[in-house]
Amino acid sequence: MSLSEQLTKLRKDVRAAASTLSAMEARFLVDAYYIMQEDRKRAHNQERALDKSAEPNEVVAWLAENSRALENELKKVLDTYAGGHPVGVWMMSLTGIGPVIAAGMLAHIDIERCPTAGHIWRFAGLDPTVKWEKKTKRPWNASLKTLCWKAGQSFMKFSNHENCFYGPLYQQRKAYELKRNESGNAERAARILTERNFNKSTEAYKHLTAGHLPPAQIDAMARRWAVKMFLSHLQTVWWWHAKGEVPPVPYVIGISGHVDYIAPPNASMFAGLEEALAKQRKG
Repeated sequence: MSLSEQLTKLRKDVRAAASTLSAMEARFLVDAYYIMQEDRKRAHNQERALDKSAEPNEVVAWLAENSRALENELKKVLDTYAGGHPVGVWMMSLTGIGPVIAAGMLAHIDIERCPTAGHIWRFAGLDPTVKWEKKTKRPWNASLKTLCWKAGQSFMKFSNHENCFYGPLYQQRKAYELKRNESGNAERAARILTERNFNKSTEAYKHLTAGHLPPAQIDAMARRWAVKMFLSHLQTVWWWHAKGEVPPVPYVIGISGHVDYIAPPNASMFAGLEEALAKQRKG
């Protein structure tokens, strides 16, 4: 059977069954998608390198194109899986969250075990109070943490998009963290220097020894904050969908450093949620 015939069969059979995937199957396919994506990138890089050296590259080009085709088909499968769940539809309504990340979130998170946003943060490795001690089991889900990192990268990428909700929040949080860093982060910088081994010639080491956090770390902090806000909103809409009630208001530090509440975007997709949230805020 040729590759085109195999893809046709995939479209008819696998995509039809995508909405009934188990969480375990969906987790596997999400991981497989990102593996395929990296393989495709390597194949394209190899193709470009061969082009520059004027060497034959037909087979490598064939591999790159077919890798892209399989990657796209798998993405459609995950789109069907995520689109079969109201919370998946809500996630994909957000600029920066596509079918792969949405499917991964649905497959990795068990809302029954997450009555608060903090439960998801800890499971995703975003609770700074949780440390991975030597010779102990990792206290978070590595795949979910990777998905959160990818979500943060996506919010950064789409931060200037007019329809992106979390991108501007990332930008505003970054501005706040940069301003706070100007006055110094001596205690935190000193702690980081004791926890890691730095090459003394790096820019990061220079910033830390001067009592400031490196710009790359500030950016990562802002991205993590935006992701935690997204996960907080995800927990809210998912809990409402599953339980018909709003969860406790999470303790989230607002953009300016104050304790602010930011309501989930597109909450109107869930009947009664906006009214319930407004009633909760009024006490």
